[in-house]
Amino acid sequence: MSTRQSFDLQLMDLQQHILRMASLVERAIYDAVESLTRQDTVLAQKVIDSDDAIDEFLNDIEHTIIKIIATQQPIARDLRVAITGLKIIISLERMADFAVDIAKITLRLAGEKLIKPLVKINEMARLAQQMVKEGLDAYVQSDVTKARRMCGYDDDVDYYFHEVFEELIVFMKNEPRCIEQASHLLLVCRYLERIADYATNIGEEVVYLITGSMEDMN
Repeated sequence: MSTRQSFDLQLMDLQQHILRMASLVERAIYDAVESLTRQDTVLAQKVIDSDDAIDEFLNDIEHTIIKIIATQQPIARDLRVAITGLKIIISLERMADFAVDIAKITLRLAGEKLIKPLVKINEMARLAQQMVKEGLDAYVQSDVTKARRMCGYDDDVDYYFHEVFEELIVFMKNEPRCIEQASHLLLVCRYLERIADYATNIGEEVVYLITGSMEDMN
């Protein structure tokens, strides 16, 4: 096996590790919102417990990338592959942290009747999850068009964020006894909005990987 073939295999293996980490993060986001919607404290605790495995992936992949850069000294696109991988796992880890934050709110609200249906929050979550999935698809397929299109969904997430924000502010003014729960739901919206922002970061990294140019798509 040539040195080039060996290096290509290392990069393919790196991408597979990133996708396995991404799979855990996507699951954590889905389960966190499900736990809140169903007020399922067991599922919420599962999300919190799963964060250790995601952190282990982060550390292992980060170590692999540093080793690749140190031993192979990649240049041009090969270097961008390594740097992009590093930035993507950092974005994924931050998303997982927000999923844990949502799960912790589920635990805090355990036993309380929700003050409103979570329809728009669920829609924010669905869009954020779709952005993560499509961002990773764009990464695997080296698809700039898909990456840019995915980033466009961030405007929809922001729209729902402001809608729910306004609703909850009105709710707190009219029902002071609900201020604490409404504040927690505001945080959930904020966490989902930030997850969408980090998905956009992945899209920007895909564009950088393919074109070599940085674009601000947030």
